[in-house]
Amino acid sequence: MRRWPMTTVLCGVVAVSTALPAWSAGQAEAAQYEAELVFPLHPKHNHAPGIVECPNGDLLVSWYRGSGERSADDVAVYGARRRKGSAQWSEPFLLADTPGFPDCNTAMHIDGQGRLWLFWPTIVANSWESCITNYRISSQYTGDGAPKWEWQGVILLKPRDFREKMHKALDERLRAAPSMLPDDAQTKQKIEQLKQRIDDKLFSRLGWQPRCKPTVLPSGRILLPLYSDTYSAGIMAISDDQGQTWFAGEPLAGFGSIQPTVLRRENGTLVAYMRENGPLRRIRVAESADEGVTWGPVGVTDLPNPGAGIDGVRLANGHWVLVYNDTTEGRSSLAVSLSSDEGRSWKWTRHLERHKTGSYHYPAVIQAADGRIHVVYSFFTDGGKSMKHAAFDEAWISEHD
Repeated sequence: MRRWPMTTVLCGVVAVSTALPAWSAGQAEAAQYEAELVFPLHPKHNHAPGIVECPNGDLLVSWYRGSGERSADDVAVYGARRRKGSAQWSEPFLLADTPGFPDCNTAMHIDGQGRLWLFWPTIVANSWESCITNYRISSQYTGDGAPKWEWQGVILLKPRDFREKMHKALDERLRAAPSMLPDDAQTKQKIEQLKQRIDDKLFSRLGWQPRCKPTVLPSGRILLPLYSDTYSAGIMAISDDQGQTWFAGEPLAGFGSIQPTVLRRENGTLVAYMRENGPLRRIRVAESADEGVTWGPVGVTDLPNPGAGIDGVRLANGHWVLVYNDTTEGRSSLAVSLSSDEGRSWKWTRHLERHKTGSYHYPAVIQAADGRIHVVYSFFTDGGKSMKHAAFDEAWISEHD
């Protein structure tokens, strides 16, 4: 029997309905697609990008680079810029580095004041459980090279109703899926350890890190999706004052569901799609009716997931785009799916990558002011690693492969 890490096997199984009428995604103009590497294949580990469109039309991407991930102390955050109208990316430049500590997953955001935000975790003790999420802010980021940072801080959280929510969800998972757990002393010991960590204030307040970009609601509230590998769960860092202060909502207690991306329906319901690290091998999902403070049960969609990051974006016309590895094993296939009914069905899918080898993963997706969709993702081959950027429109997705 295959044995899963304890925080990944305790998963619920709630199906998502897709019974809605079809929509014709035909476009009057020819489909558009272009793609290129942000920098030549590189021998070091380059991973976990973010992307923003600047107010002047430039694109900025971020990622981390070093000898490894959490265990490599030379890991730092890098960036590159593509000027509006150009087909070339700048040479990589340093965005953040905490000397002697790994700096990892990146996410970026342009706020309502036109300021650039960079989010990333610093790994304190070479374990994901020890990370602290940092942010930097810049109003001067359109020149060559790195932005001129004017503020840096950390996001410290006290998760709301954490013990109650996590213990309740854990009990429900254990009752619902006993067959998924080996019945041995080691498993029982791990469950007890998890319960102790749920009760531990230090564990519940450390270890939260970003992956996907923030979502800004019509009210002005900012939701920064975070996740913890301590519990294999997600949470929202929430700001109602344009990022001056942050507080935590309730955890998305899926025990296997991490790295949420948040989309908003027209009726105000928020939908969080999450990577699945457990045996379900499907993208996880949860909904919120109170702007991200509390969340319903973490269910499962019909979309496959091999334990790899996803990202989504609501387009200006109300359609949704989701980018994910559409396999149950490996990351050699990277798909883009389009929904015309706010995620209730995904009727059009096209592939950014579809190979037998390599890893093409951890996408970050935005829509630019001109309507084009931009995706940047980690590009791993035998020859090295890079970030790859692709730009396309809805018509390209609707043509299928």
